[in-house]
Amino acid sequence: MIDRATVERIKDAANIVDVVSEFVTLRRSGANYKGLCPFHDEKTPSFIVSPARGTCHCFGCGKGGNPISFIMEHEQMTYVEALRWLAKKYHIEIHERELSEEEKREQSDRESMFIVNEWAMGYFSDKLHNDPDGVAIGMQYFRSRGFRDDIIKKFKLGYDLQNARALATEALSKGYKEEFILKTGICYKTDRGDLIDRYAGRVIFPWIGISGKVVGFGGRLLDSRTKGVNQKYVNSPDSEIYHKDRELYGIYQAKKAIAKEDRVFMVEGYTDVISMHQCGIENVVANSGTALSVHQIHILHRFTSNITLLYDGDAAGIHAAMRGTDMLLAEGMNLKVLLLPDGDDPDSFSRKHTAADFRKYIEEHQTDFIQFKTDLLLKNERDPLKRSEAINSVVRSISFVTNQVLRDTYLHDCSVRMGINEATLINTLNNFIRNNRENRFPDAARDPQAQQQATAQPQVVQDVTPVQQASKVERMLAELIIRHGETVIFDNVETEDGQTVSLNIAQYIDYNLSIDGLSFQNPLFARVLKDAVEHSQDQGFSAEQFFLNHEDIEISRMATSICMDQYRLLEERKKTSQDEEKSNEEKREEAENRITDLRKQTEHLLNDFRMDYVEQRMKQLQSQITQAAADPVSLQQLLEEYKMMHELRSKVAKLLGNNIIV
Repeated sequence: MIDRATVERIKDAANIVDVVSEFVTLRRSGANYKGLCPFHDEKTPSFIVSPARGTCHCFGCGKGGNPISFIMEHEQMTYVEALRWLAKKYHIEIHERELSEEEKREQSDRESMFIVNEWAMGYFSDKLHNDPDGVAIGMQYFRSRGFRDDIIKKFKLGYDLQNARALATEALSKGYKEEFILKTGICYKTDRGDLIDRYAGRVIFPWIGISGKVVGFGGRLLDSRTKGVNQKYVNSPDSEIYHKDRELYGIYQAKKAIAKEDRVFMVEGYTDVISMHQCGIENVVANSGTALSVHQIHILHRFTSNITLLYDGDAAGIHAAMRGTDMLLAEGMNLKVLLLPDGDDPDSFSRKHTAADFRKYIEEHQTDFIQFKTDLLLKNERDPLKRSEAINSVVRSISFVTNQVLRDTYLHDCSVRMGINEATLINTLNNFIRNNRENRFPDAARDPQAQQQATAQPQVVQDVTPVQQASKVERMLAELIIRHGETVIFDNVETEDGQTVSLNIAQYIDYNLSIDGLSFQNPLFARVLKDAVEHSQDQGFSAEQFFLNHEDIEISRMATSICMDQYRLLEERKKTSQDEEKSNEEKREEAENRITDLRKQTEHLLNDFRMDYVEQRMKQLQSQITQAAADPVSLQQLLEEYKMMHELRSKVAKLLGNNIIV
């Protein structure tokens, strides 16, 4: 790991103008710089770089951040990879935390496996281009698929000789250890102790991970040998560096295009990905015939929330389109489906069409997944039992949608199209949501992390948590903390234990929420409040600068977006000259007025937050009272709490200047 001191040196050295200028032509605009946004296509510059804050922000697409988050976004790197990129640019030596002996051994083994895989990829490529059998057999196969030389090079395609001992012999002669040749899986050992090449006689598709390292391989038998063969493809076995359910074929080549297009196309196989790239559509990956896992979805979610499943229209394609879809919905992905016509798959379709025609076809024919599933299962279906099963299946998928408004819209649409009473569908939906909490994905790849997340969302319809309705208020409070968190708005406040303290905005918000037993429901906003309170005692603490350079890249991005609005940029250009003309008395009075305004704003937002909580709790109680009609004891308790909440709502309303009479 990179030690904290080195990270701080990198942050201090990184100049936002220098970093962005590596990728964007910038022109000075007052105190800032402007350029065309590198994250979306535009003709008028809307990308602003602020040297004073050390941030950049696009007012068109909203992307930007500090130097680290900019590199992460633009180069699709992890946090550590971006730090290393900046360290290299500014010639900063990386000092890493001392690893334990076990960590050193594990790290050394992983690096050795990556080195062996990198060598193997070069070996396969060399045989494809320079060995007579590679050219006559392997290259001929790729030519028959219509692959150009630049595409073959882009995906590092190769060929493995039919001699099953050739690779191991050459690897050992080059000094690579047998231990890592076996651990990577490029060879296996027979009972007699011979090293045998796993991919002999196959064309090779390297799996390149998101960071650019070779994690594994897929080997395909040539067409003349696949008839009657069950195992057309052989993939690397699971290892310390390769787990098939954590990798996506083509992600390294596609990641920039996915982020720029804000959409990913999911296909089944290697050749689908490669042919679409050759056609000109690069935001495409394959999961190679397996059900999507949570890990794969999380990888995609780093770059986009929009996914289109792109398969051929036969029974196998329909089956593939249905796998793992509930998991995609549950992870907040916006899901569309497109089945290609006339027996085409993405490989064959892309070879018949230009990129423009292919994109046009996708836009005109892709279907929202819920609509796709409804049409598929209910089309011409008259049998009552089968219709009931189909409706249950559709409602079950809707139950995984995390966005409540979208979920309710789907439910209403299904009610209209199916001719089913909406209340009936709501009851069915709620049953599924409750069951999902205990057993989320019975038909998809499972892992402990997915099981832990299964209890988080979504909420039952009409059982709405404050975060769903109060997120706007929470965000306004978080914005206040980020912009002015260190500003003291109360002096000599007496606490419950009789002590007197001064409270800044962050501390005052935290104090009020804690005595009311409330908290932010949005984890990002909760982290902002927690960090602001913890660092309030730091000498020279500035909330804005702290959050702009926060180690959590999502918080840094949010802070950048909040702090770099156009109004503030314009105001800052005027501010210097105006301030110089003011007297000290005017400046003091202005500072006092500013603190008064911030105090009023903070108190008002806290009361808004309380009101949101109370109103949402009253809605929950109304639903629970209806359900508890047959239980007098529970009903009495619920009615008492409802009365208490009603009184509390009236008190908060008076503080807000409203009159509520019910």
